[in-house]
Amino acid sequence: MAIEFRSVTKRFADGTTAVDEFSLVLPAHKTTVFVGSSGCGKTTLLRMINRLIEPTSGEITIDGEPIRDRNPVQLRRGIGYVLQNAGLLPHFSVVDNVATVPILNGTPKKQAREHALELLDIVGLDRSLADRYPRQLSGGQQQRVGVARGLAADPNILLMDEPFGAVDPIVRKELQAETIRLQRDLDKTVVFVTHDIDEAFLLGDQVVILEKGAHIAQVGTPDEIIAAPASEFVAEFVGVERGSRALTAKKTAHGTVLVDAAGRAQGVLVDGAP
Repeated sequence: MAIEFRSVTKRFADGTTAVDEFSLVLPAHKTTVFVGSSGCGKTTLLRMINRLIEPTSGEITIDGEPIRDRNPVQLRRGIGYVLQNAGLLPHFSVVDNVATVPILNGTPKKQAREHALELLDIVGLDRSLADRYPRQLSGGQQQRVGVARGLAADPNILLMDEPFGAVDPIVRKELQAETIRLQRDLDKTVVFVTHDIDEAFLLGDQVVILEKGAHIAQVGTPDEIIAAPASEFVAEFVGVERGSRALTAKKTAHGTVLVDAAGRAQGVLVDGAP
C-alpha cells in the first residue's frame, strides 16, 4: 500500500511547528526511512500515519483513501507498529502479547495464539519463550517480540519508530539483518524512523533526510544520496564532507583492509574486490 503526504502540517498547542507543509509519496512494498536529528519531526510524521497524532492541516492517504475518513482504532489495528522499547504489556506472556491485536480484531484466542507461535519462528525466537513475561527476556528478545506483535494482524503497513535504539551494537546488527530478511520475505510497506544514517542506508529503499520542521533536505536511494548530496547539510550529515565515507585500501600483514579517513578499518578486500 502506498502512503502519500499532501502538504501536511502539524502545530502543537505550545506553538511548535513539528511538521511544515510536508509532501511525499512512500511507495508500496518498499522501506522508506525518515532520518534526522532529534526534533526534526520524523516521529511525528510516523505517528500521523496511524493517527496517534492528527495533522493540523493537509492530508494523508493510503492507496488514495484519506485516512481521516477511517475509524482511528480500526486503522491502527490494521497497521503494524514497533516501538523503541518494544512497548510490551508487562503482565501478558510473550505469546499473549503477540496475539493481542488479532484477538481484538475478532480472531478466536486459540487461533491467535497458534499464529503467534508461528510468528515467533518467523522473527527467530524459540517457542520455549512463549510463556515467559517481558521482564524475563533480554532487550533483543523483547524487540523481536515487538516485531512479531507488529506483524500479528498481517498488516500491509509496518511502522517502526527507532526500534533498535535501546539495544547494544551487536544485537542491533542482528535485528537490522532480521528486518532486511523479513522485508524480503513478507514484502510489506515499511516506514522506519532513525537518527542513525548508517542504519538508514542499510535498511532504506527510499531514504528521507529531514531538517527541522520535517523539511526534506534530500530524498533518494542510499547510492543517490552518497554520490550526489543535495547540500552541504546533507554532505555533513551523511559524512561525505568529513571524508568518513571515503575508503582507501591499506595492506596489512593479514591482508588488505579498507579504512576510512580516520584510519579505522571498515571492511576487507575479498578476491581483489571490495
